[in-house]
Amino acid sequence: MPIPIILPKFGFTLETADIVQWLKQDGDTVRAGDPICEVTTDKVNMEVEAPESGTLMNPLYAAGATVPVTEVIAYLLRPGEARPSKLPTAAPASESVLTAADIQPATTESAGTSVSPVAQRIAEAGNVDLSQIKGSGRNNRIVRRDVEGALTRPDGKVRATPAARHLAKEAGIDLLTVSGSGPRGRIQSADVEAAGQAVTPVEQVPPPASSPLILSGEQPRIVKMEGMRRTIANRLQKSFQTAPHIFFDAAIDTGGIEKLRQSLKARDEKLSVTTILVKACAGVLMRHPWLNATLDGEEIALWPTANIGVAVALEAGLVVPVVRNADRLSMHAIQTSVDELAKRARENTLKVPDMVDGTFTISNLGMFGVDRFTAIINPPQVAILAVGRTQQQFVPDANGQPVLRSFMTVTLSADHRVVDGAQAANFLQDLRTVLEEPALLAW
Repeated sequence: MPIPIILPKFGFTLETADIVQWLKQDGDTVRAGDPICEVTTDKVNMEVEAPESGTLMNPLYAAGATVPVTEVIAYLLRPGEARPSKLPTAAPASESVLTAADIQPATTESAGTSVSPVAQRIAEAGNVDLSQIKGSGRNNRIVRRDVEGALTRPDGKVRATPAARHLAKEAGIDLLTVSGSGPRGRIQSADVEAAGQAVTPVEQVPPPASSPLILSGEQPRIVKMEGMRRTIANRLQKSFQTAPHIFFDAAIDTGGIEKLRQSLKARDEKLSVTTILVKACAGVLMRHPWLNATLDGEEIALWPTANIGVAVALEAGLVVPVVRNADRLSMHAIQTSVDELAKRARENTLKVPDMVDGTFTISNLGMFGVDRFTAIINPPQVAILAVGRTQQQFVPDANGQPVLRSFMTVTLSADHRVVDGAQAANFLQDLRTVLEEPALLAW
């Protein structure tokens, strides 16, 4: 029996991955642990390894396909094992993937429709009328997940991820009308989003003949949204559509920060504003656990340590590597970690462990001259801090006389399903206190 090769689930929130390229081809001999294909997941590339030694048999998905995690992507023949007479062929991610039982030569016909052997056995055991089932496999073949879906629907127990259930509830979509693309037909968030977008297309009205672009012959350069850009688009669209964002601004006097940085600079020590922000946020989050949280469906996880994501802008998009256990690290250790993660981000050598399990994110655009901005929450987190540039302005001193001071504006975006306004305000108040008196960071 051929060994199924499964697309691993690299992260807790990961539902799909894109196959970038196959490193081994059909018929290639591989050893256990050899990389057989490269996939992109959550903005980083990973390799899928062979589980055993043998011969790679006909990959099921072509390069560029989007595949649900835990799906079979290929099979492996053990040394000396004969190749089956019927082989699986490449299929888009929206179609069914053949299981080991499905590649047996036997085929059953029901009302002129092809039925896989596994689907036939499950239908017989569950007394399911195959003539009432629409196949989702190639050439409308009825496969296992179609029958399993029919078995679960009469009592309303539809197989779906918690995130998909929540999204369907928010959008008013009946899960019984959604076709699942996950393992065993499980409905995922992407399936609900696709169902919500399935509307009648509006007739496109061509631009008037007098359009300057048409008259001049100018045409736009079309760029396909794929890879990192598609991942960013999907995650942020989902976040902004499902999480009710609330925003809070605070102006922070940076005099204490600059004094600390200058003192260390005199000793040839580097200390960035981002590092100070990471340390400050990590400490304050320990006193405000509802902002150091993640939301999965209807479950809120309050984390005992602060894993701070630091947004890094690249030419291809934005990545958010994570400084783990930042509340337990010195600023020197945080600075080293931030520098290393930023370097690996620019070199495109980040791994999935560098990108997952974040509990809070900081996005600093001050170095780009941005005064202030609002950031979209990075799900499943419930808060993100946007940091603008430092500006000088005159403010009255204790005697009412104008003095020149430096301020930066920070904007907290919070998920109102988890974070109340008073909680967010208290967090910002404590954050302002430690940033304006950085000595408190050592306490």
